[in-house]
Amino acid sequence: MKTKIVYSVKCLGYGTWHIEGPQRVKTAQEILKTKGYDFFAPEPATEEDLLTVHETDYIWNLKKGMVEDPDTPAYDNIYEFARLSAGGALLAAKIGGFSLMRPPGHHAGKAGSALGVYSRGFCYLNNIAIAVKSLGKPTLILDIDGHHGNGTQEIFQGEEKVAYVSLHQSPNYPGTGSFTEGNCINFALPRDCGGIRYLETLDKALSMVDLGKFEVVAVSAGFDTHLGDLASLGLVERDYFEIGKKVALLGKPAFFVLEGGYVGENLGVDIDSFLGGYEENR
Repeated sequence: MKTKIVYSVKCLGYGTWHIEGPQRVKTAQEILKTKGYDFFAPEPATEEDLLTVHETDYIWNLKKGMVEDPDTPAYDNIYEFARLSAGGALLAAKIGGFSLMRPPGHHAGKAGSALGVYSRGFCYLNNIAIAVKSLGKPTLILDIDGHHGNGTQEIFQGEEKVAYVSLHQSPNYPGTGSFTEGNCINFALPRDCGGIRYLETLDKALSMVDLGKFEVVAVSAGFDTHLGDLASLGLVERDYFEIGKKVALLGKPAFFVLEGGYVGENLGVDIDSFLGGYEENR
């Protein structure tokens, strides 16, 4: 059975000029539609959902549009777009689906910026953190985006019910994640290291987790690791199939939340390959 895709055309309604623009998701959705996936529309997350992760003052500022930084503009109605994206993650967690929504989330910390990094890297709310909190289950978060999820690490640092594993390019934004800290397992990899090294490192990282402690796998599914993308680790379509396979072989229920991936044609194909690897082996 194919993984359900969570998607709303409303997420295309802002930021037409930005690298994290609507076209990347629109093109990916069109590709996935031709592959026979079913699509499900989310409802916006509630403010109560948001406050399980973010500070009250930050949510107030976001409502007022007082959040602009060089990477993360104060678009009109960005609070509503961000709530809808967080709602996508909540629905994906509920149905074991893939949230194909924007804006992304893993750089957003409790108060917006996180771990001493000023810019929030296109992120307004930490979608995957909100979804993990909603489940209330021991969860392994696997972050395969090419950038370290500094916001997710800040939110869950030291939390016994959550382990965070990230493979990311270094040196690169946000400059964090150079070493493992307790329940946050980080592997920094050089640009264009290639699929063989990446998959070997992923095996090593997952071997450091006591899987028996966790009931759910939540994947921050970034695809900017694709060869030539913004945080390229030299991966190609078949590598994402293998990553999906490794997630399936963990033997846990899983859900997936889109982060990066800035070439729409690659993004749709890579998501399909990733989900194919997952579906064939779960």
